[in-house]
Amino acid sequence: MASQTPGLLLNDQLCFALYAATNAVVRAYRPMLAELGLTYPQYLLMLALWQDGSGSVHALAERLRLGPNAITPLVDRLEAAGFVTRARGTDRRVVLVALTKTGIGLEAKVSVAQQSVVCRVGLADRDLAALRKELQDLTDRLTATGEARENEAT
Repeated sequence: MASQTPGLLLNDQLCFALYAATNAVVRAYRPMLAELGLTYPQYLLMLALWQDGSGSVHALAERLRLGPNAITPLVDRLEAAGFVTRARGTDRRVVLVALTKTGIGLEAKVSVAQQSVVCRVGLADRDLAALRKELQDLTDRLTATGEARENEAT
């Protein structure tokens, strides 16, 4: 039975296109990252540390647009693998995460995986940058709209 509701076709949904594209990208990364001992979420956390340097769990969660409770298990596994260390800040409630020498050395190896995925995407640098910018802008608009609605409700 075909849907009779205009606008509810699966292939017409932005959310489905983003979901399918995200899954395809993660699947492209997965085997290369697995060889390096990383999952895709761990890779994102490592990218933040390579780019920004040491940071608190709270700051890393904000950077990755996740809750702090989502970061802690990632840090646990990265610490067990020897890629990061964890220490308490001067405020004992703040947990700081820093790269180890092994974690720093992993960046060059991960760069090869990243370049491989970029090649598979098949977009010119300018087109890839434009797509990334549009997705970042979309995220910002949806986040701002959601925050505005939350503020109206309180």
